[in-house]
Amino acid sequence: MTKSLVIIPTYNEKENIAKIILAVSSLPVPFHILIVDDGSPDGTAEIVKDLQPKYPERLHLMQRKGKLGLGTAYIAGFKWGLKRQYDYLFEMDADFSHNPHDLVRLFKALHEAGNDLVVGSRYCKGGKVKNWPWDRIVLSYGASLYTRCITWMPVKDPTAGFIGYRHTVLAAIPLDRIRFVGYAFQIEMKFSAYLRDFKIKEVPITFVDRIEGTSKLSSGIISEAVFGVLKMRLKSFLGEYP
Repeated sequence: MTKSLVIIPTYNEKENIAKIILAVSSLPVPFHILIVDDGSPDGTAEIVKDLQPKYPERLHLMQRKGKLGLGTAYIAGFKWGLKRQYDYLFEMDADFSHNPHDLVRLFKALHEAGNDLVVGSRYCKGGKVKNWPWDRIVLSYGASLYTRCITWMPVKDPTAGFIGYRHTVLAAIPLDRIRFVGYAFQIEMKFSAYLRDFKIKEVPITFVDRIEGTSKLSSGIISEAVFGVLKMRLKSFLGEYP
């Protein structure tokens, strides 16, 4: 039987956490869930602990001290999942920006279609965004276009954070050498898989702006993506990229 793990990083997600756990647990695929909480002062981790008896052996919690960044949360989750021999590992936001029902489509694209990395894409044919202000659409699409031009990756939504990995992809990437922590982390992981010739597939999704909670986007994260991508590509040309 295949084992699938959904990794959900959290920081102050008390409004969403119980609902997202219920939604994922109710899917026809028996996903396990790992919540990676960065010391949320709003009690997110305590809510998860209270729910664990309701989802025995399926709901797991990793607590970290302080807000250490999205990228390091996923790296910690990947290592946790690889150690426990999960076949497929997924990234997903806690705020319902990613529709939990689309997890089944990502799973099928890995398990049935034989892809190595599957991207829930806003910008491939059929993908779209909902409830976004025009300036955020311009910023997001511009970042994707910029990344594609610099990296030459055949991925229309390289900054996407709704992703499924076959375990062999994560085992092949030197996770300790992934340096980005913000949205550039998503680009770096796809770029690392692309350089290793893994089969990447985009699946169209509708990305919905969060209804509850607060966005984590900041100018520092944007700056990391803009300058980090250029540096990453230059290193790959020089043979210095891991």
